Amino acid sequence: MTSPDAVTTPLRTVSDWFKSSFSTTSAQCVEVRFHLDSVLIRDSKYLRDPANAPAAQPVITVAAREWHVFLDNVVSNETESADTILAVEYMDGGRVRLRSGDRTTLTFSQGEWSAFLSGVKAQEFSLVRSH
Repeated sequence: MTSPDAVTTPLRTVSDWFKSSFSTTSAQCVEVRFHLDSVLIRDSKYLRDPANAPAAQPVITVAAREWHVFLDNVVSNETESADTILAVEYMDGGRVRLRSGDRTTLTFSQGEWSAFLSGVKAQEFSLVRSH
């Protein structure tokens, strides 16, 4: 994603929740939010069930300094790295499960993950842009 020698420009430190431009629906996607020194990830499917309380929605928090490692792992299909506390588990049927160090899990369909991966490759989820 970014090389150590790359000149970078900060894109943002705070954002609203957003999804990849490659996602075809707003109800089934990986959603990301930049918040100061953290990046938050959630699954938009959770709120489709009216029985689910919005305040209880599972959210994975990644330190901003570890975010680029996670994105690099996503692109290279690596499942875990000693450099990050977020594991990526590839499951049957193309589903993908994210698992944080505190055991929070989010499971995405093949289509959801494919749209997210395309967004990662297009640098839609980058905290910095290489020049």
